[in-house]
Amino acid sequence: MFDYLEKIDQQLLLLGNSFHTAFLDKIIPHLTMPWVWIPLFAWWIFEIYKIYKLKIALVLVFVTVLLFAADSGSVLIKDSVKRYRPTHNLELMDKVHVVDEYRGGQYGYVSSHAANSFAVAFFLFFLLEASSTKWLRLSFFLWALIMCYTRIYLGVHYPFDLFSGALLGTIIAFVLHKVFKRVHRV
Repeated sequence: MFDYLEKIDQQLLLLGNSFHTAFLDKIIPHLTMPWVWIPLFAWWIFEIYKIYKLKIALVLVFVTVLLFAADSGSVLIKDSVKRYRPTHNLELMDKVHVVDEYRGGQYGYVSSHAANSFAVAFFLFFLLEASSTKWLRLSFFLWALIMCYTRIYLGVHYPFDLFSGALLGTIIAFVLHKVFKRVHRV
């Protein structure tokens, strides 16, 4: 059963990794960098400020804790499970298209990019769901999905690594949002 699921994971990776162009090979590696997203993050902060005013500092503290928890949790799982990334898997490494010889660290389960981006996306979604536009809320998930696809495009994560990372981030976001609601009421 697990062999079958692993084969599906590999096939989905190779499919998603196969859509390469010279143009995207130049763009995609940059999309994994936080500085590229500064205008989007600035828009999010502005929208949050309109709702929470001076309590934006509390929101930013929670986002920082959220990122620490998601990143630390994903690294802990990576170091425990030790599933090789596609670019380090001897069966796949020659089939995976890599960009600029980037292969990531040795282990990839669960994806820290997925955990971090989905933690932020869901936390902000929960935070703003009743008081924001659908475009703002949609932007959280579009950003998180782009972050995840870049990992497949670069060949450094299997889809299951990303799904598991997204699940981890979502759980952390849910828990921290519950804590935030209690703290925010005080």
